[in-house]
Amino acid sequence: MDQILIIVNILLFVVLIGLLFYMQKKHISFSKRVFSALGLGIVFGLVIHWIYGTQSDVTTGSLEWMGIVGSGYVSLLKMIVMPLVFISIVSAFTRLKMTSNLGKIGGLVIGILIGTTAIAASIGIVTALGFQLEGIQLEQGEAEMTRNTELEQRVGDVQNMTIPQQIISLFPQNPFMELTGARPTSTIAVVIFAAIIGIAYLGVRRKEPEHAEFFGKIIETIYTIVMRVVTLIIRLTPYGVLALMTKVAASSDYLAIAKLGKFVVASYVALAAMFIVHLILLMLARQNPITYIRKALPALTFAFTSRSSAGTLPLNIKTQHEELGVSEGIANFAGSFGLSIGQNGCAGIYPAMLAIMVAPSAGVNPLDPTFIVTLIIIVAISSFGVAGVGGGATFAALLVLSALDLPIAIVGLLISIEPLIDMGRTALNVSGSMTAGVLTGKITGEINEEVYNQPKRNMEV
Repeated sequence: MDQILIIVNILLFVVLIGLLFYMQKKHISFSKRVFSALGLGIVFGLVIHWIYGTQSDVTTGSLEWMGIVGSGYVSLLKMIVMPLVFISIVSAFTRLKMTSNLGKIGGLVIGILIGTTAIAASIGIVTALGFQLEGIQLEQGEAEMTRNTELEQRVGDVQNMTIPQQIISLFPQNPFMELTGARPTSTIAVVIFAAIIGIAYLGVRRKEPEHAEFFGKIIETIYTIVMRVVTLIIRLTPYGVLALMTKVAASSDYLAIAKLGKFVVASYVALAAMFIVHLILLMLARQNPITYIRKALPALTFAFTSRSSAGTLPLNIKTQHEELGVSEGIANFAGSFGLSIGQNGCAGIYPAMLAIMVAPSAGVNPLDPTFIVTLIIIVAISSFGVAGVGGGATFAALLVLSALDLPIAIVGLLISIEPLIDMGRTALNVSGSMTAGVLTGKITGEINEEVYNQPKRNMEV
């Protein structure tokens, strides 16, 4: 009987995919198809949850088959991330328009990412204090105990590293190994390696321009092919969103969410507040925030559903350049650096909130100005090298709590609501990256205001 019900669910899922394909054939805009997939996924997932529950074999079996679409899509995006990060940074160096402002652009992107993360940490602190969140209120069940055992093993490596050692760990050791994403800091290592290649190119261009020109053509060709692969994968976005949201809605533990509702609400209040800060920064730069929301929404929606900043990178870069008018070089820098530096949600708000929650249990006054300033600084420094995939927030929290000598058990106690909060955090991370790109483009004059202000168009996908 269960097998029959699973087949029925799969058939219904196929029908929904067919509906999205029909919308594509009718040339309905990409953003409308993404939002339609989001809504259909939530409704379909809730129906499965309501009829079968989260623990039934029917739900598990159905989601496993649907995961071929959802998880498969995310895997394809992750597949292209490292090649895209590498070629995007190198191509930024080979573009003549970029080289004159290269140092300024890199400094601005990193500065804005770190600065906004410090602001995010401040917002996380204020929110945790305002909602009077306390770690001692959290309960520990079997799943939480298992998670804490894993975290204790993982935190051992972090605690044994000094801050200088953590900084050294960001540098590439073996570029081929880093391209496989073998370490949590592999993304930033690839960025550094690509930047070194780019700097070497600039030196060669001054002394042997003919070799530099040949190398530049090779990079341009590879970049064009990689971006074509990106376009092919992005076309699958509505189907991936449908599967991912169905899984989230069907498998979420709503009872646990209700028990930890106060923390969930506080987290989203902090995330919303930081998003408003992004809009205020755009307003100060005389960029229409409403236009930004309208054009960035498809990328933010995918980030929300996939919980992967890395997976959203292709959409991130494409949106910055084609919709927001940011030059390709800056879009590549902001998108790539934003994967592992200054993630406002995962590396800013989340670890700051947890530190405030557990401080009293360690005998620390969370209202102590010295503690607050130290926390903000450590959060900003620790935001380097946070992986742009699911689990990056956990890594960031371990770094911050370990640096402050605070208990890490609270990270495991939030396992039941982690996916729900992580969706909002990831969307904020991507927004921070795009905001950094727009602001850098505005400051350096490398943003096309006509493209930014023109009505939203359907991206070529």
